[in-house]
Amino acid sequence: MGGAGGPLRVLVDMDGVLADFEGAVLRGFRARFPGEPRVELAERSGFSVREQYRCLREDLAAKVASVYESPGFFLGLDPIPGALEAMQEMFHMQDTEVFICTSPLRKYEHCIVEKYKWVEKHLGPEFVERIILTRDKTVVSADLLFDDKDTIRGAEPNPSWEHVLFTCCHNRHLRLPAPRRRLLSWADDWKAILESKRRQ
Repeated sequence: MGGAGGPLRVLVDMDGVLADFEGAVLRGFRARFPGEPRVELAERSGFSVREQYRCLREDLAAKVASVYESPGFFLGLDPIPGALEAMQEMFHMQDTEVFICTSPLRKYEHCIVEKYKWVEKHLGPEFVERIILTRDKTVVSADLLFDDKDTIRGAEPNPSWEHVLFTCCHNRHLRLPAPRRRLLSWADDWKAILESKRRQ
């Protein structure tokens, strides 16, 4: 990996970082359950949208889950602004390896194949070869991980990567302790993060 003369290896999460999961959940919930209370994006807090809806009313958890577990949901996600361009730029950067590292839903029947189709549609077949599908990102070896989940735990207590928090509606209010870093959007200076990691 980076530093010892090898390429810098970068992992990029998919939902909330490359693909607009949160916006699609809200639109889908509003369309499917127009009379029900909902959580607007400005009110989202905590990684799990299901748990936040459960706090509104117990039965709403299953209703919101039915939106993102439905066929076509993942394939229909809009790209996050600037994400596709940043991925292509990283792909062509010298001494850089970029992979998409994404966790499937536990109810995975539509999710997995649609994630692959989404990547092929928006990023091309070369990125299909760069998908890492895992429920535990801590066991994947890399230098950097861009992810909107604020806390990532798993079998490896000290992952090799530095977790850069990608800003999303549910984490924008969090204050990160030093030396943790945040990427505000793909318009933010992600290249500076890669270069600083390369120099370490």
